[in-house]
Amino acid sequence: MWLACALALAGCAARVPTRAVQTVAPVASPAVAKTAPVAVILISIDGYRADYLQRGLSPNLVMLAQQGVRARWMTPSFPTLTFPNHYTLVTGRYPDHHGIVANEMEDPAIRPDHHFTPSNRKAITDPRWWDGATPLWVSVQQQGGHAATMFWPGSEAAIHGVSPDRWVPFDPSVSASARVDRVLHWLDLPISQRPRFITLYFGAVDRQAHRHGPDSAQVDAALRDTDAAVGQLIQGLRQRGLFDRMDIVVVSDHGMAAVRGSHRVYLDALVNPKHLRFRTLGAVAGIDPSPAFAARIEHRLLAAHPHMRCWRKRDIPARLHYGSNPRVPAIVCLAQTGWLITTREAKARDESPMRGAHGYDNADPLMRALFVAEGPSFRRGYVAPPFPNVDVYPLLAHLLRVAPEENDGNYAAVTDMLVPGAR
Repeated sequence: MWLACALALAGCAARVPTRAVQTVAPVASPAVAKTAPVAVILISIDGYRADYLQRGLSPNLVMLAQQGVRARWMTPSFPTLTFPNHYTLVTGRYPDHHGIVANEMEDPAIRPDHHFTPSNRKAITDPRWWDGATPLWVSVQQQGGHAATMFWPGSEAAIHGVSPDRWVPFDPSVSASARVDRVLHWLDLPISQRPRFITLYFGAVDRQAHRHGPDSAQVDAALRDTDAAVGQLIQGLRQRGLFDRMDIVVVSDHGMAAVRGSHRVYLDALVNPKHLRFRTLGAVAGIDPSPAFAARIEHRLLAAHPHMRCWRKRDIPARLHYGSNPRVPAIVCLAQTGWLITTREAKARDESPMRGAHGYDNADPLMRALFVAEGPSFRRGYVAPPFPNVDVYPLLAHLLRVAPEENDGNYAAVTDMLVPGAR
C-alpha cells in the first residue's frame, strides 16, 4: 500500500467523475499475432490475491482471462511487499539483486537521507535507491520508444538519468476512473508521441484489506470498483479501435492474509531494544544489533519461537533469493502467516491496527499473486502453470521488442502463453 505523498495531482479526480462501467463482453481475437502490438499495458492491482478471481466480483478480469491467458497463480518474490515486487515486475530481478529489499530500508552510502519509506518523497525520487536495475520504461526509451507510467514504484526517479516520457506523482486520492482516463488520453496522442509501454496501478484492494481484512465487505467493494475501472479501460480501447491491437497484462504484487489483533510477537520481550535497531517490523522484521551485544541478541532471536523464525542474513534459505544485498539487515525475522512482529512501543502507537497483512513466506498460498493477459500476442483460453514473477520481465521485453537487461527471469518458462506467431 502506498502512503500519501506531498506532491498531489491537483484536481484530477474532481475533473473526471467516477462512473459505473458495465461488464464488457468477449470478442474474437486473432489466433496468430501478425504484427507487434500497438502498445503493452501493464496493470497492477495491489494485493489482489490469486483466488480473488473466483469470488465472482471481477467479471471484466474473468473475461480477459477466458479470452486470453491466466496463470493458476504467480509466485511473488520475497519479501512479499509492495515496493520490492513492483520493481521486480519491471526489472526481472529479485529484490536482493535490484536493491529495493523492503518497503522501508536504510543505506548508509546514501547521504544525507539514508532512510527509505514510501512516504519519503526525497527518497522515492532519489535515483540512487533504484539504480541497482533498469526498469522497462527506461529500456523502451533508450531503445527509441516512448513510455508512460500512471503510478509505479520507481517511476518518480530519473533512473540512470531517464524518466518516463509521461508520468504522474503518486496520489492515492486520484480515482481509479481518473487513472484510466489519463491512460486513454496518452493513447490519443499522435502516433509519433504515443507510448509503447504504459503502467497503470490500482491500490484500493490492498488498502481495504489492510484496514478491514481480506474477507471483508470493503474488499469486495474494492474488487468491484477496480474491475469496473478495468472495464472502463477495455471500453475506451474499443472505442478507439485499439483493443484488438493491444497486449494487456494484469498482475498483482502479492496476496493477503487475515490478522487477528492478538496475533503479535513482541521482540522487546526477547531482547533489549536499547541494544539494537529495528529497521522494519510487521510480517517480516529487520534487525541490526549493536556490535557489543550482537552475540547475545543472535542467541535469543535465532532460537526457536512459536510464531516466528529468525536468520542471520547469510543463512536465509536459498529458495527465498534474499540476504546478500547490503541493505538487508543483519538479522531477518519472518512471522507465521497471520501474525505480526512488533514491539510494545510500536503497538501503543498503532492507532488503526491492521486486519490484513502480507510480507510472509512467498510459498504460502495466501501470498499468491494474479496473472492475466490478453491481446494479439496471447493464446485464447490458456491456463498457465504457476511461475515466479521474475519471469514477467522477459515476457514484457519480448512483447515490446526491446533488448532485455540482465535479469533473473526465464522467458522459456512463459513462452507457451504466446500464439506461435508471437514467440
